[in-house]
Amino acid sequence: MITPDQVEHVGRLARIKLSGDEKKRYAEQLNDILDYFEKIDELETDVEPTYHVLALHNVFREDAASGSLKQVEALANAPKEKDGYFKAPRIM
Repeated sequence: MITPDQVEHVGRLARIKLSGDEKKRYAEQLNDILDYFEKIDELETDVEPTYHVLALHNVFREDAASGSLKQVEALANAPKEKDGYFKAPRIM
């Protein structure tokens, strides 16, 4: 059971101000939703739970070391450069 106090706590976390009537109404609605899920759980469907509608598998490439850019190549498209480094505007 979700209580109005729990709804108030979640509302505070979301920085939503709820009236007493809203807390009570949302608690009732959330409990109705949870009751509905309990009814669904009672069904025997013999279907494995799916976590994604498509059967996706991670495709990993081989981790191979490669050379990095030379300093001149890295700085070639930099808008500003000073003494071989990227130059950025001051923050403070």
